[in-house]
Amino acid sequence: MKTVELSAKWDPKPEFKLGTKDIDGKLTYLGSQVWKDPIVKVVDKEMPKIKPNEVLVKVKRCGICGSDVHMNQSYDDGYIFYPGLTAFPCTLGHEFAGEIVEVGSQAINKRTSKPYEIGEPVTVEEMVWCGECKPCCDGYPNHCERLQEIGFSIDGAYAEYIAVPAKLCWSLKKLEKRYDDIYKIGSLVEPTSVAYNAVIERGGGIRPGENAIILGGGPIGLAAASILKFSGAGVCIVSEPDPNRATLAKKMGADYIIDPLKENFVEKVKDYTDNEGAALYLEATGLPHIVTDDIQNAIWETTSVNTTVVIVARAEQRMPVCGEYFQVRRARIVGAQGHSGHGTFPNVISCMAAGMDMTPMVTKEITLDEVPENLKLLQTDRENCKISVKIG
Repeated sequence: MKTVELSAKWDPKPEFKLGTKDIDGKLTYLGSQVWKDPIVKVVDKEMPKIKPNEVLVKVKRCGICGSDVHMNQSYDDGYIFYPGLTAFPCTLGHEFAGEIVEVGSQAINKRTSKPYEIGEPVTVEEMVWCGECKPCCDGYPNHCERLQEIGFSIDGAYAEYIAVPAKLCWSLKKLEKRYDDIYKIGSLVEPTSVAYNAVIERGGGIRPGENAIILGGGPIGLAAASILKFSGAGVCIVSEPDPNRATLAKKMGADYIIDPLKENFVEKVKDYTDNEGAALYLEATGLPHIVTDDIQNAIWETTSVNTTVVIVARAEQRMPVCGEYFQVRRARIVGAQGHSGHGTFPNVISCMAAGMDMTPMVTKEITLDEVPENLKLLQTDRENCKISVKIG
């Protein structure tokens, strides 16, 4: 079957020491410190064979994620941008939906507590948690000690078929009444769940009428804007300099847009919120060393107390933080990784079924053969938000 595979050279930086979970020559939790000279190709692989607890999914749609782009993007010294868990060679792709075509003998549908049916439309978590380690047993599957990630460390969904554990699957049948193409919106459940985990589960959400501010108008930032407005945000602001993404942010629920390259972020926040500030800020730019000052200055100069700052974008750079600001304003910073557990996937699907339409994020549709060139294109292209790969 046809797949899109990334390979790279294992060459840990001299100053980098492998951690206890790293596997020499194969897997690391800090990809940007180890992998260099990435190459993406369309290659043929054998059809996957399922285990008793797995299902075989015929992939219908798979979105291109910024992580896919950053795994294929390198600095001047050749090392990849992406700083997270990686093992190459690997078939990329993790934002997907498809149809179950084969069911293992122990593959149980969580919704019915019965075996999955052939033809069931599903989307799939990309965090492959074990369910046995202490973080998993404590209820934190996104921080599994044995974590694998579909499309990062094990073969992903830029492929015609993929075998996945049934425990990671979620039915899309709820979406059939509202959407003509349930696979298109189904492939957006994963990135929307990352945003949901960030602003609702980790950030604690907002009470209806409270304000929210998102820095970064990429897919996760835009999904967060939609979720927060759907949750009743009084004022939802997105900080984004690109005019195309700014326009899209308005479609996804933002009340106001700030262009941080042309406007004073803090003064605009004060203006748009009547000096109230926000209950929640989301850092979704991947530039924490640049935007953190804006966030904490806005917290300091507005009347908001008890603000939460959520860090969802991946970045190596450290954040400059003034502790006094956070102490006096009773503010806090939390990190958000992944999307598994806590009812996140089914809640996102229910929101979509209730009318939270994320499909405006899809600005381009391509074929599997076109993935490598579009991964390159997205390194500089700001016109497109979410590129969707039509496979099945």
